[in-house]
Amino acid sequence: MNKPNDLTLTPTMADDTDSKDANHFNTVLGARLSRRNMLRGGFATAASAVLGGMGLAGCGGSDDDPVAVVPPVTTPTPPVSAEKLLAFAAVPKSLADAVSVPAGYTATVIYGLGDPLRAATPAYKNDGTDTDFDNRAGDHHDGMEFFALSGTGTPSTTASDRGVLAVNHEATTDEKLSSHFIHVNGGTTSLPRPGTEVDKEMALHGISVVEVKKTGTSWATVIDSTFNRRITPLTAVEIGGPARGNPLLVTKFSPDGTRTRGTLNNCGNGRTPWGTYLSGEENWSGYFVRSATDDAARGNDKSVASLRRYGRNQGATSRHGWETGGTDDKYQRWDISKKGTSTNGSDDYRNEMNGQGYIIEVDPYDKTKPAKKRSALGRFAHESAAFGVVTAGQPLAVYMGDDSRNEYIYKFVSATAWSAADATPADRIATGDKYLDSGKLYVAKLNSDGTGQWIELSPSHPQIQAYAAYKFADLADVMVNARLAADAVGATKMDRPEWCSVNPANGEIYYTLTNNSNRNVNATGSSQLPPDSANPRAYTDMKGSSAQNGNPNGHIIRFKEGTGAAAATSFTWDVYLFGAESGADATKINLSSLTADQDFSSPDGLAFLKSTGICWIQTDDGAYTDVTNCMMLAALPGQVGDGAKTTLTYDKADGSKLAVDTFVGKKASADTLKRFLVGPVGSEITGITETPDGKALFVNIQHPGENTSLANIADPSKYTSQWPSNAGYGAGKRPRSATIVITKNDGGRIGT
Repeated sequence: MNKPNDLTLTPTMADDTDSKDANHFNTVLGARLSRRNMLRGGFATAASAVLGGMGLAGCGGSDDDPVAVVPPVTTPTPPVSAEKLLAFAAVPKSLADAVSVPAGYTATVIYGLGDPLRAATPAYKNDGTDTDFDNRAGDHHDGMEFFALSGTGTPSTTASDRGVLAVNHEATTDEKLSSHFIHVNGGTTSLPRPGTEVDKEMALHGISVVEVKKTGTSWATVIDSTFNRRITPLTAVEIGGPARGNPLLVTKFSPDGTRTRGTLNNCGNGRTPWGTYLSGEENWSGYFVRSATDDAARGNDKSVASLRRYGRNQGATSRHGWETGGTDDKYQRWDISKKGTSTNGSDDYRNEMNGQGYIIEVDPYDKTKPAKKRSALGRFAHESAAFGVVTAGQPLAVYMGDDSRNEYIYKFVSATAWSAADATPADRIATGDKYLDSGKLYVAKLNSDGTGQWIELSPSHPQIQAYAAYKFADLADVMVNARLAADAVGATKMDRPEWCSVNPANGEIYYTLTNNSNRNVNATGSSQLPPDSANPRAYTDMKGSSAQNGNPNGHIIRFKEGTGAAAATSFTWDVYLFGAESGADATKINLSSLTADQDFSSPDGLAFLKSTGICWIQTDDGAYTDVTNCMMLAALPGQVGDGAKTTLTYDKADGSKLAVDTFVGKKASADTLKRFLVGPVGSEITGITETPDGKALFVNIQHPGENTSLANIADPSKYTSQWPSNAGYGAGKRPRSATIVITKNDGGRIGT
């Protein structure tokens, strides 16, 4: 994910958790899947293979027994013979410009930047001359989901050889305003920007919906599929929930405040129980510009406080200069300065940014249904949206994080109890209206004793009513300005909450906290915070001769809901894993005792996949990339409370000491955590989904070669990466984000 800008916040001391012993995850999951022998057997010992990513297999075969697929849950399933999870040999760290997976596995590129969705669009030349990006794969592939199709093309929950991939396209690989890999000479690096360049870059953002199909043992996209489409920043979308029709959403494009254009900076994702795709809008504020005198033009009204809280001070410049592409509305919308004379904003785009920052719902099976932004889930730098365990007769819970330094963890609880009949509705977007447009949004406060509370963000909350920094008008105002409401109630500021996922074995919720350079034992100023129980590390990590301070390696925290399941207002927590180099100080940094086969930095993507219950952890790292490229690990976690309390003691500059209690989960073993994949140079590993049978795993490789200098755009030998062309995929040598599919050579399930 793109790293967000720092925001100026008022520090809030946060607290943390205790825990109680219980059965290990392997036992729980074994019982859940009725596999007596699932965790027996030995590890494969073949060395991992370095894969260029285009149809190359690992060196050597697998010794695993044949794997039986779990049938649909109707009657108790019989035990499976000797299947062992995480039976592959750990992949070593790597700096190679390639995709490395374990021996016995094959990784194949199937959908790269620029690939056409229709036959009328020419094959991608990858030299900067390509056009028609509305009908091509976008850039920076990120979160995604597989939606199964039957042989006749109808929605399915079990088909595993045909489906629709919904793929986020977060951003573009850029330097000095321009997305340099998609323009012939790297693009224009001064303002104004040519409209033709801006048009390309806008079309590269958003979401792809593309059919994929397995023929024999090979997967490929289906050109001209009736399901194929792109949603870009220019696509008209609906506003749902409390903000629909609210004055905060009024613009020149939508005077009634019910619509906006497009989706932007799409990062993590989710899947609804009724079969739709959820996409999180993350670092969208940087695309907008404000004039240097806009505060006064607005009369210094409360919109100024909102804009500042979301990273747009007056005078803020935009990331790409899209507002300079021309006089057309599609360019002018990126300038959110007050220019009109209306009192409500219907004659300019002063409120345009209020239309970004939501979870957007897309029906991957029906392109006639407009996508809809779910404002009841709050507005912030959204990552993924993970549903809790779904139970008939109980409300639904959706867990989310705000990916910026010192931001918050959220939960939405639907007002409507779940009905099993809605799992296969006739109108999926209307079902989203039912469950996602009305409910309660909560923010997390974590205590130092290992407990926590979900605090409802409601206009009737006394602290929200009394908040001096911003006066909330109604529920829509609270949702649109969820960050300010969370400030008001004193929620716990976290180390960049990224993706979250729910453990299907026990319903516990896992959040990646990717890193935070603003943790400081001697914190000064409003943006720095001292370590606390939930974010307990503040240290120096050396990358070569460069010192990285704060919490550069990140950690993964997990919650166990209290009484009330989805609607619980209390929880307990601990830290499942701390990212660290294996050789780092085990008393202050490598608190999870990671080995060389397990060490990682900056956890980001996170997903428990249903077929096996394996937790997949993906990294977006800059701290450890002198030693290894970014990676993906496979894990079998335990549960909250399976570890122990520990105290970290820091020496402060004034001679005093700071003692921080935290709660560390059970140390990982070779049987419960190991590296599965390492990506090409400069890439982030992100996005993961599987076929229902668990035999095909789709993973995204984002922005390989992102550190290539614009000055070297004409010389492929100076690119920091040439992936995937160096693996034989596609034309040209410019690096491309792409989706890969991973299969097991013996036909078994991934991760066994």
